[in-house]
Amino acid sequence: MPHPTPERRGTRRFSLRLPVAVQLPDRADPIQAHTKDVSARGVYFYASQAIEEGVPLEFLLTLPPEITLTESIRVRCRGRAIRVEQALGSKTGVAAVIDDYQFLA
Repeated sequence: MPHPTPERRGTRRFSLRLPVAVQLPDRADPIQAHTKDVSARGVYFYASQAIEEGVPLEFLLTLPPEITLTESIRVRCRGRAIRVEQALGSKTGVAAVIDDYQFLA
């Protein structure tokens, strides 16, 4: 019988479907995507276009009041794609680590 894999995540994940605009270094326009889950250290999202593993990216999302416990907050994140998976249909699943973030007014 296989042993369960121990949880390696250090922060709590929130299962949230949020719109996110993903900016890649070689594109003028952002790729529209939506999140599956979000944590303080990373995000998993579904994109309509292919994204390469390891590519640096910047993304903008708005955290809802259910998470912030106040009002909606826009957050600009910088990070990189650490895992890319073929999702259902033509979507690409991307796990991205957050290296830096900034709250926007």
